Amino acid sequence: MRNQTRFLVLSALFAALTAVGAFIRLPLGALSLTLQFLFTALAGVTLGPRWGAVSQAVYVALGLAGLPVFTQGGGLGYVFQPSFGFLLGLIPAAAVIGALAGKDGAVRKVVPACLAGLAALYLVGLPYMGLILNGYLGKGLPVWTIVKTGMLIYLPGDFLKIAVTAVVAPALCRAVKRA
Repeated sequence: MRNQTRFLVLSALFAALTAVGAFIRLPLGALSLTLQFLFTALAGVTLGPRWGAVSQAVYVALGLAGLPVFTQGGGLGYVFQPSFGFLLGLIPAAAVIGALAGKDGAVRKVVPACLAGLAALYLVGLPYMGLILNGYLGKGLPVWTIVKTGMLIYLPGDFLKIAVTAVVAPALCRAVKRA
């Protein structure tokens, strides 16, 4: 019971950190570069697949419930934002990272786990972005434009977030084990 309570508290903490990460942003094109993926990756690494995904599901649920925790606010209407698929993608990203990273935060496991989690994020986010931009808003954008504006310009920042995760993960995993 104590272990479950600890993971509930840590999941809430990572949901809050992800919300804070939404407001630390650098505008780039259609979307903003934020620290949401950094906290998602850290949640997956430290909490594992189940609780990492729970932390991100809580974050998304809070935003959909109307709390202004997303980059441009919150509420149910946010599902019509082109960026909403990336928010949904945080949930499987944390699960994938948690499943692959192991429990010790070793760099040799964390980096490939984060890359796989990033792929999961984009596999959810890009098609959703295309659906909203082309299906709902009728923009008629080619796939290449969606990939370029929704992923390619963000990859350097994503790789930097993965590097930070790899550096911080071992100490964070040790601290969570001690707690």
